[in-house]
Amino acid sequence: MSGIAIKNLNVWFSEGRDRVDAVKNATLAVQQGSSFGLVGESGSGKSTILRALTGLVPTWDGHMEAAGETLGKKRSASFHKKVQMVFQDPYASLHPRHSVDQVLSETLGLHGYKDIEARVSKLLNDVGLGPSFRFRYPHQLSGGQRQRVAIARALAPEPVLLLLDEPTSALDVSVQAEILNLLTDLRTERNLTYLMVSHDLAVVSHMCERIAVMQNGEVVELMTVQDMRAAKPKQSYTRHLLESALGYKRQEFREAGD
Repeated sequence: MSGIAIKNLNVWFSEGRDRVDAVKNATLAVQQGSSFGLVGESGSGKSTILRALTGLVPTWDGHMEAAGETLGKKRSASFHKKVQMVFQDPYASLHPRHSVDQVLSETLGLHGYKDIEARVSKLLNDVGLGPSFRFRYPHQLSGGQRQRVAIARALAPEPVLLLLDEPTSALDVSVQAEILNLLTDLRTERNLTYLMVSHDLAVVSHMCERIAVMQNGEVVELMTVQDMRAAKPKQSYTRHLLESALGYKRQEFREAGD
C-alpha cells in the first residue's frame, strides 16, 4: 500500500499571461511506513507539492492519493486526521498569544477528542517536553522547543502521514540533530510515513530511504539514498546538486562510474 501516490501532477499559480507553472508532470510514490525526500534548489517546486497534497494550493491537475484517499479539490475531515504537516518556521506556525496548552487542546478539540488533559500531557512527553512547558507561550521557548510543540500539534490527531517542510532549517545546527532524532524515533514508534522537503542533503541522507530530485518544477531523477551517498546519479543536474551540497568533486564521480 502506498502512503502517497502522485502521477502526472501539475500545479500552477495565476492564469493566462500571468500563469506560473510551479510543478510539471511530477510522478512519485511513497510506500507506507517509509521516509521519502524531495530535494532541489529553491523554487524547484518541492514545497508546492506538499501544499497541493494538503489542499493549500487548489490549482492543480493530475492524480494524488494520500493515506488511502484519492484527493480531489477539497479535503475530508478524515484526511486531516490522517495527514498533518510540520512547517519550516516553528515561531511563525504557532500563535504568539496562545500557550502550549491552548495550541494542543484546541487541536485535540477540533478533532473530537474528549480526554484532552491526558492527551496533552502524553503529547508533551512524546516530544521530549515535560509538564513545565504546558502553560508557556512561544516567546518563552527556544527554537527547538517551539518545533517540538509544532510536532506535538501535528501528532495530536494521530496521523499516519507527516509532511515535513524543511523542519530543521530554521534551527541552530546543534538543535537540528535533536529534532531529526526525535522524528526518527516517532516514525518507528508510530509507524508513520514521512514526505520531507529539504535543501540539506545530509538531513535527507539521515532521514530518508529514497529521494526525488526536482529542477524547475520537474522530477528529474528518483534514486535511493544509498546511490546518493555512493555518488551514483544518472542526471547531470543531480550530479551538480551533489557536488554543490556535499562537496564531491567531478573526478570522484568519474571514478565512481568506472
